[in-house]
Amino acid sequence: MMRKRIYHRFPHRTVEFEQKYRYHSDLPFFVKVMANMDGKFGMFVTESVTKRGHRIQAKREIGVEIVANGIDFSPLNYDTVEGVLDTLDPEGIVDFRIHLRYSYLDGKYNRVPFRGDIYLVRAILEHELLVLQINHIDGPKRTECGRVADTIIDELRRGS
Repeated sequence: MMRKRIYHRFPHRTVEFEQKYRYHSDLPFFVKVMANMDGKFGMFVTESVTKRGHRIQAKREIGVEIVANGIDFSPLNYDTVEGVLDTLDPEGIVDFRIHLRYSYLDGKYNRVPFRGDIYLVRAILEHELLVLQINHIDGPKRTECGRVADTIIDELRRGS
């Protein structure tokens, strides 16, 4: 049974970031790649949480969710992806929620979490054209919407 994977509260205001890409696969493959991004992390430099004007090296960890019934999201990862794949059409629209969790090491090398960012990502696939629409919906916006898109495209190219 094919279920619509469209979030009913996706912002209808102007999309903050939209980019089109040539894409030679299907939505199930795209969703697999998104699931494999869950739990991945990287380092980046951002403004200190405590000292104004001071730059710190921080860790950015990705959490991925897929829309479940039009209004809720459920975790999308290596363990849950198989149950999602058979509900997808080869083309269409799928909405995701991406959580970026941030942390840094303090002077005693303890990992200190700080406020992260949340994004809604809509993937529209039609005739080998993938459109990513991304809106920042919560947090201090330490990561640009375009950076989120770049990460997704990098993972697709890697074919993870």
